[in-house]
Amino acid sequence: MHVRVVYLRPGLTFERDLVLRSPATIGEAIEASGVRESVAELRTAKLEVGVYSRLREPTDPLHDGDRVEIYRPLTLDPKEARRIRAAIRRRRKSAQPPSG
Repeated sequence: MHVRVVYLRPGLTFERDLVLRSPATIGEAIEASGVRESVAELRTAKLEVGVYSRLREPTDPLHDGDRVEIYRPLTLDPKEARRIRAAIRRRRKSAQPPSG
């Protein structure tokens, strides 16, 4: 079975195509890819993983052609990020000279 393991973050792209014996799990694909050895922040981290943007467990089975994705932890709560963006927009809007 052919699968791809992917981990992305700013400044780093890890992509590895693998051929695994069937049946195989997500965890086995991650181990076979060597991503934990290649990317320091993943060595001891509990991984959030998915296949084609759907959250899955490392024990879930894989199918031929699957793309295993390792997700980065959120660095900022999504609600807080929205508040920050709204505050920036308000400041920009109030800093613009009146038109007319």
